[in-house]
Amino acid sequence: MSGSILTTARKELRAYFLSPVALIFLAVFLAATLFIFFTHSRFFARNLADVRPLFDWLPLLLIFLVSALTMRQWSEEQKMGTLELLLTLPLRTRDLVLGKFTAGMALVALALLLTLPLPITVALLGDLDWGPVIGGYAAALLLASTYMAIGLCVSARTDNQIVALLVTGILGALLYLVGADAIVGFFGHEIAEILRQIGSGSRFASVSRGVLDLRDLAYYASLTGFFLTLNVYFLEAKRAEKQPKAGGAPLRRRLIGVTLIGLNVIALNLWLAGVTRARVDLTEGGEYSVSAATQTILDELDEPLTIDAFFSEKTHPKLAPLIPRIRDFLTEYQVRGAGRVQVRFADPNTDKDLQEEIGEQYDIKSIPLHVEGRDEESVINAYFHILIRYGGEYQILKFGDLIEIQVEQNDIVVRLRNLEYDITRAIKKTTQGFQSIPALLARAERPFKLTAYISSADKLPEQLKEVPSRVNKVAEEIAEESGGKFSFEMIDPDADRALQAELAQKYGMRPVSLDLFGEQQVYLYLLFDNGAQKERLFLQGEMTEASVREAIEASVKRSAPGFLKTIGLFSAEGTPPQQPQFPGMPAQPGTPADFRALEQQLAETFTVKRLNLKDGVVPSDVDVLIIAKPDDLDDKQQLAIDQYLMRGGAVIALTGYYTVRPDRQGLKPQATPHELIELLAHYGVRVEPGFVMDPVNTRFPVPVQERRGNFVLERIKMMAYPLFPDIRKAGFKEGHVALAGLQNVALTWASALKLEAPQGVNAEVLLRTSEGSWVRTSEEMNPDPNRYPEMGFEAPKARGAEAVAVAAHGTFTSYFNDKDNPLEADQGSAEEQGQRAGLQAQADIFNAFGGARFELPKRKGQLLTASTPDARLVVIGSGEFASDLITQLAMQPSGALFRSNPLLVRNLIDWSLEDTDLLQIRSAGAFARTLKPTEAAERREYEWSNYALTLIALLAVLGLAVLRRRMIRPLV
Repeated sequence: MSGSILTTARKELRAYFLSPVALIFLAVFLAATLFIFFTHSRFFARNLADVRPLFDWLPLLLIFLVSALTMRQWSEEQKMGTLELLLTLPLRTRDLVLGKFTAGMALVALALLLTLPLPITVALLGDLDWGPVIGGYAAALLLASTYMAIGLCVSARTDNQIVALLVTGILGALLYLVGADAIVGFFGHEIAEILRQIGSGSRFASVSRGVLDLRDLAYYASLTGFFLTLNVYFLEAKRAEKQPKAGGAPLRRRLIGVTLIGLNVIALNLWLAGVTRARVDLTEGGEYSVSAATQTILDELDEPLTIDAFFSEKTHPKLAPLIPRIRDFLTEYQVRGAGRVQVRFADPNTDKDLQEEIGEQYDIKSIPLHVEGRDEESVINAYFHILIRYGGEYQILKFGDLIEIQVEQNDIVVRLRNLEYDITRAIKKTTQGFQSIPALLARAERPFKLTAYISSADKLPEQLKEVPSRVNKVAEEIAEESGGKFSFEMIDPDADRALQAELAQKYGMRPVSLDLFGEQQVYLYLLFDNGAQKERLFLQGEMTEASVREAIEASVKRSAPGFLKTIGLFSAEGTPPQQPQFPGMPAQPGTPADFRALEQQLAETFTVKRLNLKDGVVPSDVDVLIIAKPDDLDDKQQLAIDQYLMRGGAVIALTGYYTVRPDRQGLKPQATPHELIELLAHYGVRVEPGFVMDPVNTRFPVPVQERRGNFVLERIKMMAYPLFPDIRKAGFKEGHVALAGLQNVALTWASALKLEAPQGVNAEVLLRTSEGSWVRTSEEMNPDPNRYPEMGFEAPKARGAEAVAVAAHGTFTSYFNDKDNPLEADQGSAEEQGQRAGLQAQADIFNAFGGARFELPKRKGQLLTASTPDARLVVIGSGEFASDLITQLAMQPSGALFRSNPLLVRNLIDWSLEDTDLLQIRSAGAFARTLKPTEAAERREYEWSNYALTLIALLAVLGLAVLRRRMIRPLV
C-alpha cells in the first residue's frame, strides 16, 4: 500500500475520532448487535450454540451504518470547498479514494472486533463450530466493502450529506432485496436462482455458513472494485470541470475504461457461476463438502448411477432457498463420480409426459403446499423429490426425507437435514442393499472360503444324517455361481485329535453332546472366512436345505461391505384391544409396542425385525440384536440372547435398573426383569440399583402442585430434572467412533454401570456423568421444589462421576455353562426322562446323609460355551432414552437436547458392524449444537457481562480519542 493511501487513511481516521462520528457509529452498532442477539433473537430460548443471530441482521444493519459513515466523505469536501484543494495536490485520485475506503473499512473492522465477546460467550456455553464464525466475519467485511464503495461513489456525486445517505441506503437495500426470499418467492426457481446470484444478502448467507466460495469472493471483489473505479471517474470528471483546457479526451477514455470494467464484472460472475468446486469449507466436520466415505462409495460403482432431481419452478417460499444448495451438492456428486454419476434436473409440472411416467413407475406425485400471503391463501402442487436409480433398483427421497422443520421465535424454520448423509445412504441402499449373492461375491476383493467341520453321517443321529449332504449341495451351488470367488471344503474332525484341539483353542468349536451323559458327541460347525475375518456358524434347528442356505448367504451378506444389514429389536410386545364384557360398553384400548419411532428411523437404513425370542433362537440373518425394555425373560429367551452373543454376535442392551411408566398421578418406576440384569452381570456389566442424579441435566415437564388459598392446583412445569443427565463431550470416551457427530446425550432415568470384565474381554466406559453426580436409591421420581428449590431433590455431599454406558468386546463365556439347556428340557424320550429322574432321586438320598455333595451332570446339548473373539456387547444404562416418550419430547421445540439419542443408537450399530462409512458422514453433524444447561441467574450474568465489556470498550475508545485531541491541541 502506497504512502499516500496510508496518509489519507490516517487523516480520515483522525477526523473520525476527533469528532463524535466514530463513537456514535460504534455505540449504535454494538448496542443494536447486542439487543438483536440476546433480546430480539432470544438467544437462550433458542438453546443453540451458534452465533447466527449476530450475522442474520448484519446485511440490513450495515446498510444504514455504512451509509451514515460514507455520507460525509466527499459531500462534506465539496460543501466546504476542500475537494478542489485535494484534487490539486500531487496525489493520484485513486490513492485518495483508496485512502478513504481504507479508513472506513478500518472503522468497520474495529466494530466487528468489539463483537468478539459474543462468540467467546457461546463457546463457553456450548460446543461452538468456529467455521461459521470465521465465515460470518469474512462475509461482514466483504459486504461492508461493497456498501462502502457504493457509499463513496454516491457521496462523490452530491454535496448534500442527507441525499448521499438516502441514495446509498436505497441502493444498498435494492441490492440486498434482489436476492431476498421475500422477492424471489414470486418467481420460479430458475429465475429465483439468478436473482440470488445478483443479491448481496444471499451471497452473504452463503459465506456466513462457513464456506469461502470463489464465486462469492469474486462477486464482492468485483462489485467493490467497480464502484471504486466509478468513484475515481466521478472525481476525475470534477477535476476536468475545473480544468477545461485539459480537454475531454482523457475523460472519455476513462469512461470507456469504466464501461469495460463493468462489462468484465458481469462476464466474470457469469463465467464463475458454473464453478462449484473452487471453495473452502471451514466448518468443523466439512458439513458442506462431500466426504471421503461418499467418494469411496462412488468409486465402487460398476454401472452408471442416475440421480433425477424433480423440483417445481413454483414452490413454497420456505423451500425455494434450499433448491440451489441441493443442485450444487448433486452437481458435486456428478463431478466426483467421474462419469459414473449422471444428474438431471426437471420440473414435472411443465412436462405432462414426465409427470405421468414418474407417477406410474415410481409413484412420485406432487405435494400440496399451503402458501399464505398477506391478502390471499393458496395451495401449490409442487415436486420436491430426488430419484436415485442403479440398474433395476431405485430409491426415492421425498419432501419429508430431506428437510427438518423447527419452530424458532414463533416462526417456522425449514432446513435441510444432513444432505450428504441422506443422499449417500440412499445411493448405498440402492447400489449395495439388494444385490444377489453372485453379484456380491463377484465384487469381493478377496475370495471367500467356507469350511464345514461336521461329523460323518454314520455318527449323526437319524434326524441329522442328511445335514452333510445338504451343506455340500448348497455350498457347491453357491461356488458354481461365484466365478471362482467362493470355495468349499468339508472336514470330519472326529479322527484328528490335533485338529480338535486347534478348533477348540482358536474358534471355541467343541463337540456337542446329543445324549444325557455326553457319550454321543458330534461336530456341527461352519467356519466362514472372507479373507479379513472368520465367522463361526453353529448349525441348529431343523437344518433343512433352505435354513442351511439362509445361514451361509447371511454370512456372505454380513461380510459384504455396505450390504443392507438386519437389526433385531427385542422389546416388550404391545397388547391388543380388549373386547367389552357387555354389549354397548366401549372396548378397552390396547397398549402399543414401544420404540416404534426408533424402529421407523432405523428402517431408513437397515432391515428391522421385531423379535420375541420365545423359540430360544435369534434368526441367523440378524446382524445386531437390540434389547430394549423387554418383559420378564424366560429361560429360552435368555438362551437366545446368550447363544447369539456366543456365536460372535453384537448385542446392544438399553436397560437401567428401572423403567418408567408416567400416568396422571406422576412418574412410577418399574423394576427391570432380573433375568436380564443377571445375564448382563455374567458378561461383566453390573447394573446398579437406583437412579443417577446429575446437576448438569435437561429439562422435563413434571406435574407440580401449588397451593392457592384453600385450593391445591396441579400444573405441568418445565423444570431442571436431575434424573435426566445431560452428558457433553467432557463425559465422552475420547476418540471413540461410536460417539462421532454427537454433541450431547440425554440419558433419561439412567442407572450406574459397574464393569467387572472377565478375562479375555476388553471393556471401556463410553459415557460418564459429571463429577457432581450421585446415585439415588429412592423410587420417588417427582421433584419437590418447595423442599429442595435448587434441584427438586435432596443432594448428598459425597458425589462423583458415574459410568452410564459401556462397550465390551472379546471372548465371553456362556451363561448356560452350568445350567440345563432350556430347549431340551422337554425333548428327551420317556425312557431317558425316567432314567434321569431315578438318578436325581439317588443323588438326593446320597446328599441327605451329609457325604460329599453329588450333582447330576447338567444337560448341555448343542450349546456354545464361549464366544468368538469378535463378539460385542454394549450396555446403555437407560431403557427409556430412545423410547417413544423421549422421541415425543425431542419433537417439541425445546427438545433439541434429546435429538442425539437415536443417533447414538445408529452409531453403536455401525460400530458393532464395523461399518464406519455412514458414521463418518454423520459426524458432520445432522443435529444442532446445543447450549449446556444454565440457570436464569447465570444466563443474566453472561448477557450483562457482554454489555459491560462493550461499555468498557467504548469508554476505552473515547479515552483514546480525548487523549489524542489533547495531544494535538498544543501543536495547533
